[in-house]
Amino acid sequence: DDEGSPDFVSRFFAPNVGVNEDPVTGSAHCYLSAYWAEKLGKTTFIAHQVSDRGGTLKIKLESDGKRTKIAGRAVTILKGKLLK
Repeated sequence: DDEGSPDFVSRFFAPNVGVNEDPVTGSAHCYLSAYWAEKLGKTTFIAHQVSDRGGTLKIKLESDGKRTKIAGRAVTILKGKLLK
């Protein structure tokens, strides 16, 4: 596939918890990659999340099926530190 042509597109809404529409949801694409791997018979994808500030992700489902690698442009919106 051409890098500009997505294998699948998505959107994410959670209005009951204050998320009218999320620009790009990496965690959701971990599950979506497993779903589309089964449907499309492949493990690497170009995905596009459609929203006002949407984005394109390069996704690779690892052969062990336990890890998903995601690459793309990101914006840091929060920094923090976890204690224990």
